[in-house]
Amino acid sequence: MKKLVTSVLCGLVTLNVLAQTVTGRPRLVVGIVVDQMRTDYIEYLQNYFGERGFRKLMKEGVYMRDVDFKVADLDAASATAMLYTGAYPSHTGVPSALVYDNEGKKLTPALADSKTLGNFTNDSYSPEKLRLSTISDELAIDGAGLGQIYALSGDPQQSMIMAGHAGSGALWINNTNGNWATTTWYKPMPAQISSRNYSSSLSARIDTMQWKPSVAPERMPGLPRHKTSAPFRHTFSKSDKNVYIRFSESPLGNREVTDVAIECLKGLQMGSVGTTIDMLNLGYTLAPYKYVKDGDYRAELTDSYLRLDRELGRLFDAIDRYVGAGNAMVWVSSTGYYDDAVIDERKYRIPGGEFSIKRAKSLLNSYLSARHGNASYVDAFRDGHIYFDRKAIEEKRLDLVEVVSDARSFLAKMSGVADAYTLSDILSPGTPEEERLRLSIDPKSGGDLFVTFNPGWTVVDDLDYPSITKPVRETPILAPAFILAPGTEAQTISTTVDATALAPTVAGILRIRSPNGAVSKPLLLKK
Repeated sequence: MKKLVTSVLCGLVTLNVLAQTVTGRPRLVVGIVVDQMRTDYIEYLQNYFGERGFRKLMKEGVYMRDVDFKVADLDAASATAMLYTGAYPSHTGVPSALVYDNEGKKLTPALADSKTLGNFTNDSYSPEKLRLSTISDELAIDGAGLGQIYALSGDPQQSMIMAGHAGSGALWINNTNGNWATTTWYKPMPAQISSRNYSSSLSARIDTMQWKPSVAPERMPGLPRHKTSAPFRHTFSKSDKNVYIRFSESPLGNREVTDVAIECLKGLQMGSVGTTIDMLNLGYTLAPYKYVKDGDYRAELTDSYLRLDRELGRLFDAIDRYVGAGNAMVWVSSTGYYDDAVIDERKYRIPGGEFSIKRAKSLLNSYLSARHGNASYVDAFRDGHIYFDRKAIEEKRLDLVEVVSDARSFLAKMSGVADAYTLSDILSPGTPEEERLRLSIDPKSGGDLFVTFNPGWTVVDDLDYPSITKPVRETPILAPAFILAPGTEAQTISTTVDATALAPTVAGILRIRSPNGAVSKPLLLKK
């Protein structure tokens, strides 16, 4: 009898090992989205990095040097939705972080949902308006809903997108009180994170934090002398109503995300129990720190890369410790854009000016009233989109196409306007720019007319108080991505990779279905 039991146990162990060998699937997937990460900075600073962060990804993983998102006006939310669905913003339901609400007549978060309740926050979000399945959803379906799928970020919508519809939880840093927050769409917040909100809350620590260079400024490569002689120093005061936003957009926010991620790996035993694949998704930032006093954030940006390299090293060490080397797959991607626009001082005499949204709306209404009769034709002018009052146009028995065409001709002649496109132009593109807009703009939430502005100008949205200023600058960059997976050979891909191919490629390595709206085939990687 003893021999029989021993034989059975040995057989089970053999079958388990065989199953692991046959499937070749990792026990944990870690998805990392780094807002505004640039290839040139990673390659320029690689000799200053340690061995466990970016250099590990470059040497041991698939390193894609040029990931092309192909669309206009990306932000962290729309880019993350692209990466996780494999589809363009025109179809994901998240064309931008803010979309125009026709009923409320204002811009609202794309994933706002009043039907859900916040946990440690008064904000309400859900992934319901994300129209397509994500990698996280497909992994949940593959594991019959038994796997743990969590997402952590400083931004609620990014966490929501990464966790997907079927995830266990999306957590973010509440920009009002600094607590880690979630929503009732998902499971209750893990006890480890709830306890952190009480025992080690950001609000109790924020006044003691400061961000200074992690290395001597003179050792930072590529900085002009005036940036090394006066090292930066950023503090975080609770008296500042935006303190948690400033914190989340700094490298200290990245450190907080890593700390909580390690708590999840350890406390939830992610990737170390059960037979399904668990998934941990993280949102980091390498965006230019817009709170510098002189508008020159090169020193802060360099330090952000050096610090994130260390955070990645800490994360990878924790994965090896709690999950086991070779048992995890990691994929990392930039969001594919770079917003370094600042208002240049007048002494440099860069051509430009200010474009007032309020004034443009008023002039356009006056022009259309002169042509078609007195009325308030423009309902809203938000984020480049112009929405017309269709009811007023119908009551005057006017042709909407003709009114929009007249408006386009008028706006195209205004100072600061680069071009204006009707929705018909965008849906039937005839130029490369119109094709970019077709992939970017959701016809269901976009305006009747879309306006682009000249670089060097500053768009002032002064319809509400306080007004919002947005400098216009085009900054094309090389955006990197990495895949570090067992059984996938280290390789560098210098040819352009479509961003929509990343989700199908990750799905292929995991042997799960691609998201249901993915538009590209998986990459053919060396094995």
